[in-house]
Amino acid sequence: MGEKGSSHHSIAPAHTLYPTVELNCSHALPPTMSFAASPSTIMMKTYKGKLPLSIITVIVCSFAFLALLYAERLSFHSSSSILKSTSCARRSVVATAKDKTAEKNVENPEIDDRFEFDPEECNVANGKWVFNRSVKPLYTDRSCPYIDMQFACVRNGRLDFDYRHWEWQPEDCNLPRFRPELALKKLRGKRLVFSGDSLQRNQWESFVCMIEWTIPPEKKSMKRGRVRSVFKAKEYNATIEFYWAPFLIESNTDIDVLEPKKRILKVDSVANHSKHWEGADILAFNTYVWWMSGLRLKTLWGSFANGEEGYTVLDTPVAYKVGLKTWANWIDSTINPNKTRVFFTTISPVHTRSQDWGKEDGLKCFNETKPVMKKKFWGSGSDKKMMSVVDGVLKKMKVPVTVLNITQLSEYRIDAHSSIYTETGGRLLTDEEKADPRRHADCIHWCLPGVPDTWNQILLAHL
Repeated sequence: MGEKGSSHHSIAPAHTLYPTVELNCSHALPPTMSFAASPSTIMMKTYKGKLPLSIITVIVCSFAFLALLYAERLSFHSSSSILKSTSCARRSVVATAKDKTAEKNVENPEIDDRFEFDPEECNVANGKWVFNRSVKPLYTDRSCPYIDMQFACVRNGRLDFDYRHWEWQPEDCNLPRFRPELALKKLRGKRLVFSGDSLQRNQWESFVCMIEWTIPPEKKSMKRGRVRSVFKAKEYNATIEFYWAPFLIESNTDIDVLEPKKRILKVDSVANHSKHWEGADILAFNTYVWWMSGLRLKTLWGSFANGEEGYTVLDTPVAYKVGLKTWANWIDSTINPNKTRVFFTTISPVHTRSQDWGKEDGLKCFNETKPVMKKKFWGSGSDKKMMSVVDGVLKKMKVPVTVLNITQLSEYRIDAHSSIYTETGGRLLTDEEKADPRRHADCIHWCLPGVPDTWNQILLAHL
C-alpha cells in the first residue's frame, strides 16, 4: 500500500553506461611506414602474407571510435524517451469488457508535457474538465445492476449524454485512468469500507460498478441492507462495503429520519458505527450535507435517555468540529496506520442556486448540460468555514489521513446531478413533479456513471 514514494528516473552519463576503452592510436604506425607507398605495393604485401600490424591497429581504432559514437547516440535517444514518458493513462487502451453491455474505454492520443501522477506533488484540485466523446464510462446505469434509482439518470429518462464524456485533467500531472484489474489486484485479500452519507453511497456504487463487470457472475456477490451493504469479489477475497453513518458520530436520526427540528446529535460518541469500521484495511469517510440543515444544531453529551432536557444548541461549524474531533480521536486511538489506510472525501458541492453561475432565471441545476468553465468557480453550496474545520481537525491527527479533495473539481459540474431524473420515497418523480424542478430537482446527488467515477479515479491513484 505504499503510495507516497515517488518514482524518479535517473540517467547515467554515457561514460558510466558503457565501459571505458583506452586506445592509443598515436603510435599505430611505425616510423618507417609511409602512406606514399603505391597501392600495388600494399596489395602485393597483403597478398603475400598477413596484414601488417600497423594496418590492423588502424582498423581496430576506427571500429572502436565508431562503436563509441554509436553508444553515445543510443544513450542520447534513451534519455530523451525516458524524460518524455509519463503515466499517460489516457493514452492506454483499457481491456474490452467481457460483458457486452459494458462500454469500453478507447485510446486518446493526446500528447502533453504533464508529469506522472505523484500524490505528494500533484494537486488534483487544480485543473479543468475536457470534453472527449471517445472516452466512455466503464459501465452504464443499465449494465450495472447495483445502481440505486436515485442515481440512474438515463434509465429514468435523461436524454442528453454529454455529461458522461467529460474527463478531469489536473494542470501539472496526468491522472491515471481507473483500471478495474489493477483495482482488484490492490484489493486482493482486503476490506475496503466507504462510510458516511448518501453521497458516500454514491461513490461506493460507482466504485463497485467500475469493477464488477470484469468479474464472472459466479465469482461475485452483493448483499444490500438498510445500513450496511457488502460487495464481494470472491476470487480476490476482497470486499467493498458501504456503512451508513451520515454524521459519523451518532444521532437519533441515523436510521429513522425525523424532522430536522427533532434531530439531536450525540457528538461525543461513534461507538455504534465504529464496530463496523474495525478490521478494515482501507477506510473512506465523508460527512457534510446532513450537517447543513440549519444554522444551529442540537447536540448532546451522554445518553439519549436525557432527551429534550439534555441537549445544547451549538452553531453548525462548532458542532461539526466537536463531532469530527470525536471521530478523529477514535481513529487516532484505534487505527494502526501500518495496517489500515484512512481517506477523507471533502465536500460534495450542492448546486441549488443558479445565480451562482450567472443564470438569474435558472431552476437550480435543472436543464444544465455543460460544466461551468470559469476557473476557480465556487458556489454557495460549499461552505468554506466547514472546509476549514475539516482541515484543522485532520492536521492535528496522529494517524495520517489522505484527503480526497474533490470539492473544486466537482464545483464546475452543475450539469451532472440527478436533477429531475431521480426518485423520491422509493418511486420515480411523477410528470407533475418533473414539471416543477424548483421544488423537486435533486442538485445534491450525482448521476451514475458520472462525477463520482472521477473521485474513485483519484482514490485508486492514491492506493
